Amino acid sequence: MNGIYEEVLERLKGVRNLAELDALKAEYLGRKGKIKVLFDELKNLPIEERKERGRILNEIREKVERAFEEKREELLDVVEIFDPTIPGKPYFGVGVKHPIFIVAEKILDILESMGFDIQDAPEVEEELYNFEMLNIPKYHPARDMQQTLYLNKGKLLRTHTSPFQIRYMLKNKPPLKAATFGKVFRADDFDATHSPVFHQIEGLAVDRNIGIGDLKWVIEKIVEKLFGEGTKVKFTPSYFPFTEPSMEVHVFYKGRWLEMLGCGMIHPNVLRNVGIDPDEWTGYAFGIGVERFAMVKYGIEDIRMFYENDKRFLEIFKGIL
Repeated sequence: MNGIYEEVLERLKGVRNLAELDALKAEYLGRKGKIKVLFDELKNLPIEERKERGRILNEIREKVERAFEEKREELLDVVEIFDPTIPGKPYFGVGVKHPIFIVAEKILDILESMGFDIQDAPEVEEELYNFEMLNIPKYHPARDMQQTLYLNKGKLLRTHTSPFQIRYMLKNKPPLKAATFGKVFRADDFDATHSPVFHQIEGLAVDRNIGIGDLKWVIEKIVEKLFGEGTKVKFTPSYFPFTEPSMEVHVFYKGRWLEMLGCGMIHPNVLRNVGIDPDEWTGYAFGIGVERFAMVKYGIEDIRMFYENDKRFLEIFKGIL
């Protein structure tokens, strides 16, 4: 028993990495280790001898644990030296674009070809831009739809890309056409059809005499480019506080109607909030869920597959531009 500490110190001298250290530690301090065996033998001793040997064993165990911790720190401090004789890691070829970005780039290219100004927008937003100026005042029931993730000092993670509309119209006078792409965040479950983080493309246009026909033409062209010429598109009434009228867009794809995105004419209150006279100017806006488009286009049933970084899944998109 008295020599077990010296034995550990001697064996620690030969340890070269953390794996060897953990194996040696298990040999002495594990559930079936040498020190555990010595503790188990105490029950066979007389009470007085048991107390004394137990005290000594506890001291030895503490010293051994300390020795292992010191060796671990020593190993972690060692700078790894390049060894040219070690075989190289396997080469898996050139990386591929993620399906989310394949779809996003296609849509943004289409919009840019139509004259839309593609801009970035912040992911950390203010309630003013995320809600109030989009015609969603405090205590408005529509806020219940948004499951917001709030931060400190009145900040939040944007629940949609629609605040981009406000920011862009405050900085630019009509006529204007602009779009953005990025992440949005909601306190949502992570399952086959929901994610707390996903991607949207927001588009808007403001000009004199813009109508629903202009909006429908843009949406139909996006659908046509992504799903093929002749793809059927259906617009159905819906409700969004920042558009009036509001519509949901359904695409007939692979034998069934699928809900794809929301859109509508920019609400007069939103135009007034950014200093644009709704009696002189009109506009439309749309929000595209990029994951939704990618799921439909590529036949993906589970949204979680986009975020798991499974190489087998990503390899499917090699060569797709």
